[in-house]
Amino acid sequence: MDGIAETVAAHRVVGRDEWLKARKALLAAEKEFTQLRDELSRKRRELPWERVAKRYVFEGPAGRETLEALFEGRSQLIVYHFMFGPDWEVGCKSCSFWADHFDGMLPHLAARDTSLVAISQGPLEKLRAQAERLGWRFKWVSSQGSDFNFDYGVSFHAEDPAHSKDPAAGEDSYNYAPRTIASSELPGISVFVKDAGGAVFHSYSCYARGLDMMNGTYQYLDLTPKGRDEAGQPYTMAWVKLHDQY
Repeated sequence: MDGIAETVAAHRVVGRDEWLKARKALLAAEKEFTQLRDELSRKRRELPWERVAKRYVFEGPAGRETLEALFEGRSQLIVYHFMFGPDWEVGCKSCSFWADHFDGMLPHLAARDTSLVAISQGPLEKLRAQAERLGWRFKWVSSQGSDFNFDYGVSFHAEDPAHSKDPAAGEDSYNYAPRTIASSELPGISVFVKDAGGAVFHSYSCYARGLDMMNGTYQYLDLTPKGRDEAGQPYTMAWVKLHDQY
């Protein structure tokens, strides 16, 4: 109930006719936003692809698996870059917040020729322990010893933990821009496509606020009067806990 009294006190209360007028005005703005989002999604689909030439191998439930194997017979693969460093005991609580939404999507993604996997640098036994603790069923593999996390801009070398080298940009960056970073791991999502001949292509990656719309809880909170209610927090998602700690 924190803050609800202030929210109520600060809000206008009107009759049905005035409420309906205001709601229809907002609906027009929502429709415009939806059309802009559809156009953005179209442009995203039209991005050029880059061939994945390097061979990446991960440690998974069935042993060592290549990137190609993670498609599990489908032509599209979504990778969630889950923050879990090699020496961490537990994965990022914010990534866990996102991961709580994965399991329900899996059969629907599969029905659209798409697989989803989480990939972290943490050792497989630690990933499996957290998955078991939180009741997760989605596939989660370890990239420890691989260049994968570094090549896709979400892990940072121990000798320089404040930066990630983007070889294409020729500068230290995160989310395609120069950035000083305090953590050795950061989140992201990457999308890959495999053709009939088995060639794999990288079609898209997003980071930072680009992940926002993939969090269902946040999208529902955005519908409420209090919204995400994070003003005054020491940092965004300071309130978030592993779901068995609330």
